[in-house]
Amino acid sequence: MNVRLRFFASVRERLRRAEADWELPEGATVDDLWQALSTQYPQLQPLSSSITFAVNREYVARDHQLAGNDEIAIIPPVSGGVDVSDRIRAD
Repeated sequence: MNVRLRFFASVRERLRRAEADWELPEGATVDDLWQALSTQYPQLQPLSSSITFAVNREYVARDHQLAGNDEIAIIPPVSGGVDVSDRIRAD
């Protein structure tokens, strides 16, 4: 399945691009996507524990299952921001 990735802040700077299309197997989760992305782009690995994800403009947990044509925003923390990962509900 194909998904659309949108990169923000330091992720966008490290990859030198704002978006990309990505191919994943059916049933893949956000964490599967992150593992593949950070393997292909090792410069992202230091951000792993602090990245937040939104699928189709809703924050999701890493175990969220993706569907074809989903839009996934990959959002690193910003200076002065708060960590929202503890506020994300599991689906």
